Amino acid sequence: MFRQAGQTPTPIADDGDDFSFCSTCAFSAACLDSGYDKSQLRELHVLVEHIGPFHEGEHIFREGDPFNAIAAVRSGTVKTYVNDVHGREQVLGFHLPGEMIGLSAISQARYPCNAVALDTVVLCRFSFPSMAALATRMPGVQQQLFRLLSQDIGKAALLAGNYTADERMAAFLVSLSRRYAARGFSPTRFVLTMTRTDIANYLRLAAESVSRVFRRFQDEQLIRVDRRDIEILDYRALEELARSVLRD
Repeated sequence: MFRQAGQTPTPIADDGDDFSFCSTCAFSAACLDSGYDKSQLRELHVLVEHIGPFHEGEHIFREGDPFNAIAAVRSGTVKTYVNDVHGREQVLGFHLPGEMIGLSAISQARYPCNAVALDTVVLCRFSFPSMAALATRMPGVQQQLFRLLSQDIGKAALLAGNYTADERMAAFLVSLSRRYAARGFSPTRFVLTMTRTDIANYLRLAAESVSRVFRRFQDEQLIRVDRRDIEILDYRALEELARSVLRD
């Protein structure tokens, strides 16, 4: 189950209104293409609930919680992770505004991982039974659900190959850049809300390797780093380095 938090702050994205969707909404295009705006969805009892904020370190759901909803990140960043039998954390992914969390729980009806806020996070929560019912009436929503599921699986498999530390880091930065750009944010300047340790865990690298790669990328003038602020200086060079990982 999603855990409630306090009052909603002003998000970084456009909120929309009674008739129009938030600018980062994962389903707006599919709904609008089918001729539905927010007011019509409300009439169909498909309610989008804004929940939050969740502050840094607060859990949104935990492994084993009953599954009853999926959610889109409205602002902030969410980390998903699991703990192995020895209690060691394995980072599964980082979810940005407009991206979905909870999709991996559909088959088992329980969340198979933990989701925690890395900064101040606000969510749009969708009742999954309502979304599933809507999908039967709106093929575009069903296709979008399948697309999101496919993307989720693809992200999980992204770094499974035998890649170098430089290739992994380049792919990570290029992926973040593309995801921010797709949501109307700057593709070349952004803040890493995750720690170096989290990045290393996700990329299956040692923390020292992450620091060395960042220094090397700075020396080669590929990026500029100021604590957690990142500026991409040579996107094409990073993209070329990431090509074998991203497969494009």
